[in-house]
Amino acid sequence: MATLEKIRSKSVLLIVVIGVALLAFIIGDAITNSRNLFGDQTTVAKIGGKKIEYSDYIRKREELNNQIENMRRQNPEQVAGFDTQTLSQMALEEMVGESLVDQAADDAGIQTSSSQLSFYVLQQPINPRMPEIIQQLNAAGYGVSSPAQAYEIIFNPKRNGITEAEMAPFQKYWVAMEAETSQLVKRNTYQRLLAGTVKANNLDKKALYQDYVSTRNVNVAYKPYANIDNEKYQVSDQEIQAEYNNLKNRYKVQEPTKDIVFLAVNIAPSDADRDASVRLAGETANALRTGDGTLTKELRKEGVAVTHKKLRAQDIPAGVLRDFIASAATDSVDIVKEDIRGFQVVKVGRKSMEVDSVQVNFVQVLNPGLVDKTLASLNSGLSIDSVNSTISADSIFVQKEQWLPLYTAQGQTNVIEASLLDSLYAAGNNYISLISSPQGALLGKVVKKSAPVSIYEYDEVIYDLKPSTQTVTEARTKLEDFITANPTAKAFAENASKEGYTVRNLSVNSSTPAVPRIAGMNSFYPDSRQVIRWVIIDGKPGEVSHVYESKDAITPALYATAVLNEYDEYVPLSNPELKSLVTDKVRKDKFGDDLINQYKPSATTMETAAEAMGVTANNSESFRFGLNPQVRDASVIGQIAGSQPGGVVLVKGDNGVYAYQIVSLDTDQFPMVDSQYDQLYLQMVSPNLAEMLRGSKKYKNNIYKFEAGD
Repeated sequence: MATLEKIRSKSVLLIVVIGVALLAFIIGDAITNSRNLFGDQTTVAKIGGKKIEYSDYIRKREELNNQIENMRRQNPEQVAGFDTQTLSQMALEEMVGESLVDQAADDAGIQTSSSQLSFYVLQQPINPRMPEIIQQLNAAGYGVSSPAQAYEIIFNPKRNGITEAEMAPFQKYWVAMEAETSQLVKRNTYQRLLAGTVKANNLDKKALYQDYVSTRNVNVAYKPYANIDNEKYQVSDQEIQAEYNNLKNRYKVQEPTKDIVFLAVNIAPSDADRDASVRLAGETANALRTGDGTLTKELRKEGVAVTHKKLRAQDIPAGVLRDFIASAATDSVDIVKEDIRGFQVVKVGRKSMEVDSVQVNFVQVLNPGLVDKTLASLNSGLSIDSVNSTISADSIFVQKEQWLPLYTAQGQTNVIEASLLDSLYAAGNNYISLISSPQGALLGKVVKKSAPVSIYEYDEVIYDLKPSTQTVTEARTKLEDFITANPTAKAFAENASKEGYTVRNLSVNSSTPAVPRIAGMNSFYPDSRQVIRWVIIDGKPGEVSHVYESKDAITPALYATAVLNEYDEYVPLSNPELKSLVTDKVRKDKFGDDLINQYKPSATTMETAAEAMGVTANNSESFRFGLNPQVRDASVIGQIAGSQPGGVVLVKGDNGVYAYQIVSLDTDQFPMVDSQYDQLYLQMVSPNLAEMLRGSKKYKNNIYKFEAGD
């Protein structure tokens, strides 16, 4: 009865815990049911006509955020470079992928059977909510260790001495979890089926085998395009347009896109800020030397703060800092570092020799009636290895010779309270009770101590030099004046460099998480998501934004952008990067034609062709389709693979001119292993399942409509 009363006493806490979890479902239903009244005001995105609602998106984003925070706690280095600006887009992309799979699974008529659901809920749980349910049950006093036990308590409460009312919140949460799991199983089933459709047939594998075993002995000479005279090889607008029309399908966009010119100003400390830092270092050192050795209010207002440290000698950074602390007298103060990044001031404290780790035997007794007996037996000579067999195997748990670190590289640990450690030391070779409760006690004895090491205490001030408010204000005023004088995108782009600014041309859309530092890399300017939001929501072609500021205290930055143009089908020729690419191709084509005509009269042999080209030929290269390092141009590779032995051939590639001659054909003799060509086929096809499902479905991303304003 006492146990049941304990469980009932926690029912209020239980309802609160589960209530919070259920709130997300309630809000989701409320928002979803209201969308008929408010149209698409709650729709974050649409893919193929299927809506992704804001409530579901928020839930997904929180799930991802929790996963990242858990990773951060367990292994900080793993997510050290993670930019939270990408979290929203990560959540939405995952939901879009799930939506595409769900639509396809529905179209295929795939369902989750009751036996599948039972297996993936009770025997092999795949829903992350299951551990949450078990955790919440245990937190509320209902001891469970498996999904089956959780189900038994939740849906058979009376049989377990619990009221229906106490389990009602859990039942609702479980039903919601089962619905999610059913969808997960359905989704996984379809994904496995879809992946299985990308498979080589016998003809595919035989063709790959033939491409590999068929070789050509080829002589190759290559002359890259270089030093093209732009005046001689002029390109007209008509030629650029014609080439663009040929390549246009390569530049189709999936979302409405805008071309922008972006400007970032990284604000560095001024000379005045640097001088102020030098003065501040001296004032800080004097404050630590004089009076009671504490910092004044004025210094603290400047951002100077003292950290007290207690470290082993080996954990103090090597160099000036360690040398000073090890050699200086107590209460000595010195500026150990002062440069353009700030300063470091140290005041030496107490020095001692201490044990930095101890080895302890722990015996946990879970029966209060056995505590005294166990303690007496251990102190009478009973071996820790014999405790379970001599006293109780069910109520006593042993942890033998556990090393406890008293110091780590971060300093003194709290792995065991100082008072308990003192008691263990005082007990000598005897066990003592470290913690006791009505349920039992934890007994312990020090087995071994590490050799004492040098421990140093010191006060440390590290001041990071940052731009002053005045410096930031001056930089902002200068940029604002530039924008005022150049209020159009054209003027902004043309005149930025004249004012000492560097601009970048970028193409962005609603799926752009923030302004990328380097094209194609997952690295973004801090706090630049707000810039993309202005571009997507408010920016019109020809308009210039106001100044945005990154709030990083150490390395603040200012941003501004201007919209050049917008499009929703193909990247237009007005895009500077694309126009440059097409222009370059037309010019190279003209130059390549000239080179072919120049070399052709001399290309009677490979030697004369290579001599005319001014290069050395690579003779007798073994060529396999797609596997020859001497030829990297796809069109040239295809031409060689389809040619027979004969004379010298001159051909124009994307980045240079080739001369080649096929000397002979050959066939390698080795067996065809079916499984190898299954794998090779998949590597060559590299199926993008998400793109397969997406196909021509229209995608509308409204994510920035739900972001905070500027």
